[in-house]
Amino acid sequence: MSTDRYNSPLSERYASKEMQYIFSPDMKFRTWRRLWIALAETEMELGLSENGKRVITQEQIDELKANAEEINYDVAREREKLVRHDVMSHVYAYGQQCPKAAGIIHLGATSCYVGDNTDIIVMNEALKLVRRKLVNVIDGLAKFADEYKELPTLAFTHFQPAQPTTVGKRATLWIQEFLIDLEDLEYVTGSLKLLGSKGTTGTQASFQELFAGDQKTIDKIDPMIAKKMGFEECYAVSGQTYSRKVDTRVANILAGIAASAHKMSNDIRLLQHLKEVEEPFEKNQIGSSAMAYKRNPMRSERIASLSRYVMVDALNPAITSATQWFERTLDDSANKRLSIPEAFLAVDGILDLCLNVVDGLVVYEKVIRKHMLAELPFMATENIMMDAVKNGGDRQEMHEKIRKLSMEAGKNVKEEGRDNNLLELIVADPAFNLTLEELRESMDPAKYVGRAPLQVTNFLQNVIDPMLAERKDLLGIEVEITV
Repeated sequence: MSTDRYNSPLSERYASKEMQYIFSPDMKFRTWRRLWIALAETEMELGLSENGKRVITQEQIDELKANAEEINYDVAREREKLVRHDVMSHVYAYGQQCPKAAGIIHLGATSCYVGDNTDIIVMNEALKLVRRKLVNVIDGLAKFADEYKELPTLAFTHFQPAQPTTVGKRATLWIQEFLIDLEDLEYVTGSLKLLGSKGTTGTQASFQELFAGDQKTIDKIDPMIAKKMGFEECYAVSGQTYSRKVDTRVANILAGIAASAHKMSNDIRLLQHLKEVEEPFEKNQIGSSAMAYKRNPMRSERIASLSRYVMVDALNPAITSATQWFERTLDDSANKRLSIPEAFLAVDGILDLCLNVVDGLVVYEKVIRKHMLAELPFMATENIMMDAVKNGGDRQEMHEKIRKLSMEAGKNVKEEGRDNNLLELIVADPAFNLTLEELRESMDPAKYVGRAPLQVTNFLQNVIDPMLAERKDLLGIEVEITV
């Protein structure tokens, strides 16, 4: 790491080496060469000729393929200093290695042929990695949900104690949001298309000239290039570039994943404050430089922090898309170089953190039960009222009495710091005709979680397990958290 210039935290601290390579110069320039080969090969296969003589030969294609991997970066750098054009510098460098094919590299194409098609290819590869990690996050959460599907816990609305749920059921809420993200991701990935080779304003005028106006032959160019590059098709129409709305769609997928991760990480942070659930804490980890006892939820906090960055970053492609003039302007370029790679690198880091946290979540069942029992008497009042009616009480009268006793018990807890004594207050009122033992029998938390355990089972069996089975080739991944 260089210590005398700015280093991106996304590279140094957060994103995986795999994601970093996808957005590396090497990935870009190797893809450029693959695209030049695909174009030349297509032109040859379509019989491009001049005065009855083939313009491109198999020997030239073989030469291009033989030199595709060994990029002479030094030559390209020196050339760019002279001509100030990155694409033409690499055309020149490739030509130096392929003297027989030098004259047919980039034939009929504009810079966006390599630039834009590569952007789509790179985003597609990055989405594949995001998809794999997202599926594994869902898998980890599914295992957690199944393990704790029957463990009662206080639910919260407005962060106030509410009718109980289970620890596993709460985890399914996180899974559901990630599942929506996965569905969106797969839909957008499945609809990605290449730009193809459309020319300077999208009219394919250069190919009109090259193929002497043979429209049927020209119509074959884009489909053939797409197939060679692993895509189903190219966008039917474009200006010089593919629509920047494509970038917006991709960024919105990443922002959605970030929002889901943020929601989960916030819940975990709140649960860690309650000492009910904790993210993993390593043996030698330091929680605070001053307060040695602290176990701060640093990974969950980092998830939230990076997620906010991605959600805001998604505005960049949207604004860029909205402000492109006519067939193109170049005010997209500098913004794209930052906003798209950084969104992917950040989401990659977010998902690695999610995988780490989910894999090591610690559940403190006794604390959860303690908190539950402190609030349960309030939540059991309807059942207590029904039991009192069965013992001969008047429903309306019992309701009013329980209301007043609940207020008194609440006051004892909030103003005097005492334990919840609602059960004792009810026993002391002869109108209820209930013993303390009878009331305590009704204090089983499992009686108040409704269908939560069954909902978890049904959700996992009917929705998640089939989804994971269809994507079993993506399961199993190891991640390394740098800090």
